[in-house]
Amino acid sequence: MLAGHLSSRRQIQLIEVAEPSLPPAEECPGQIVFQPEVTCLCGSDLPFFDGDFEGHPIAYPQPVGMSLHEMVGTVVASNGPRWKAGDRVLAVPEGQCGLFERFVLSEKRTVALAPGLPDELALLAQPFGTVLHALKKLPNMIDRDVVVLGQGPIGQMFNAGLRNLGARRIIGIDPEPERLKLSPCMGATATICDLGRNAGEAVANILDGSLPDVVIEAVGHKAQALNDAITLAKSDSLILLFGVPPHRIDGVEMRAALWKNLTIRNSIHPDYERTFPLAMQWIAEGRVNLSPLITHRFVLDDIQKAFDVFRDRTQGASKVVVYFPAAGRDA
Repeated sequence: MLAGHLSSRRQIQLIEVAEPSLPPAEECPGQIVFQPEVTCLCGSDLPFFDGDFEGHPIAYPQPVGMSLHEMVGTVVASNGPRWKAGDRVLAVPEGQCGLFERFVLSEKRTVALAPGLPDELALLAQPFGTVLHALKKLPNMIDRDVVVLGQGPIGQMFNAGLRNLGARRIIGIDPEPERLKLSPCMGATATICDLGRNAGEAVANILDGSLPDVVIEAVGHKAQALNDAITLAKSDSLILLFGVPPHRIDGVEMRAALWKNLTIRNSIHPDYERTFPLAMQWIAEGRVNLSPLITHRFVLDDIQKAFDVFRDRTQGASKVVVYFPAAGRDA
């Protein structure tokens, strides 16, 4: 069977590997052999592709199977009670190591699909689940004004979720105009094409001279925007730090955060019992429409091109979907 292998910086190839073996239930219960059919790329996959993680170079070759973690497919075999062969699920592989045609996975890292929901939309319950997990940490959002820093796929999902929760004004900020084209249809009531640190006056103009009740940082990684969030937040307000930060952030303006009496909250590791299923439910019920986020589709043979398009944001690439051979889809 095929697996992906990041052999050098920004170079991914498909190689032949052995089929996975399901362990005996008495040794390791609750395991499945999972066969992906459709996946999509995430910003957290890019450090492994780019060769840089938190400012430190990544060694190559990377472990076989890096890097994918949002996928829908079929249970091929199971030694546990939850699934049987032929069941279709959303799966989240350990450590983002899911670029295999088949692999062993704990049944605890799977979610049932909503009946009748297209695979491409069911797939988005994984990233949207991380957003819902973060939104659960916010206070009542009815009549609140919010700034969302970063209008990539996650920022757009925050727009959709916040609109559903009753926010009055949702301002999406991003320096790339192509990304902002999606923002109004995803729930933003206004957009600003700039870096957050430069957008204070524009935000105040939109909010009748005030600043937002909540600032959501949905950037993370290399373009850390915590200081931007501190700059834009009004006194006694809340910052939700969602974007994955480096281990250390030098130059954080904590004195400014202190003077403003800000609350800063983080969010990571949604649960599989309620949050991911709730994300699936919201999508299936049409509470949020995430379909505009899917901009490009490839087959597994074109995985290199898929990563290139996603990394370079070619033609406004947002969510880039990749089909495995098991899906039976032609190039």
